[in-house]
Amino acid sequence: MNKIIHDLAIIGSGPAGLTASIYASRAELNTIVIEKEPMSGGQIINTYEVDNYPGIPGIGGFDLAVKFREHSDKLGATHVYGEVKAFEVEDGIKKIVLDNGEGYYAKSLIIATGAASRKLNVKGEEELQGMGVSYCATCDGAFFRGKTVAVVGGGDVAVEDAIFLSRICKEVHVIHRRDEFRAAKTFITKLLSLENVIVHWDSVVDEIIGTDAVNAVKIRNIATEEASELYVDGVFIAVGNVPNSEVYTPAVAVDRGGYIIADESCETNVPGIFAAGDIRTKELRQVITAASDGAVAVTGVERYLNNL
Repeated sequence: MNKIIHDLAIIGSGPAGLTASIYASRAELNTIVIEKEPMSGGQIINTYEVDNYPGIPGIGGFDLAVKFREHSDKLGATHVYGEVKAFEVEDGIKKIVLDNGEGYYAKSLIIATGAASRKLNVKGEEELQGMGVSYCATCDGAFFRGKTVAVVGGGDVAVEDAIFLSRICKEVHVIHRRDEFRAAKTFITKLLSLENVIVHWDSVVDEIIGTDAVNAVKIRNIATEEASELYVDGVFIAVGNVPNSEVYTPAVAVDRGGYIIADESCETNVPGIFAAGDIRTKELRQVITAASDGAVAVTGVERYLNNL
């Protein structure tokens, strides 16, 4: 175990974690950033375009992630890689153990682990993942150029995915369990204007069909119970996210959805532990609010350390 006790450990390197690292470096805190993957950025690296981040409209998600990481590196933040497998608090010191056996200690902690894609949990989904079933349109959309695909969901991500896929696919079927979208109005207006997009309202996916690749989806109208099959080459699932909070729940309080309970100051129920970004309870989960959380959380960390 590494016996160095850092002032701050940041777990996660999406917009919240990277912003926190920037503010922590400027505050001259002895900080370590622990990230699961060598590529920083979190979910935004899978976003085709970010058009609502102030000052840089229309920037690609991947490009924005690179800018965040470059800023963090420029200020000298220390990054290590590994998945957190165990976590505990001993006499106020936060102990973090990674999957490679390495351990780190810190006086304070910011949890910025974000969320993972929610699954449909229907027949064929697990078996055909990577063979036509995808949770990232910008990652895998190019494989379906000129083909027919389905997008499942009705929020911002689903509608944005469908718009993106409409540019390269022959036909896009949007399957949504409600009779109206929950996405931003600008996205909805754009989607409904596209001639190669077909919306299936009040509908759910009951099964994804295929052997070595996706061939079709069975859908059911929940208003009429009418069942049908759509012949598609790929299925893009965008039905929300599940917070990556499981490792921390024995110590940190979460709500019914598994999101860490933290107010606008980002403080949790455990002294010295803060939650930032999509992992915490909040009204709006966007890049700008995640970045804001990172800054706010470090302010709380400084206050906590000063009071020790």
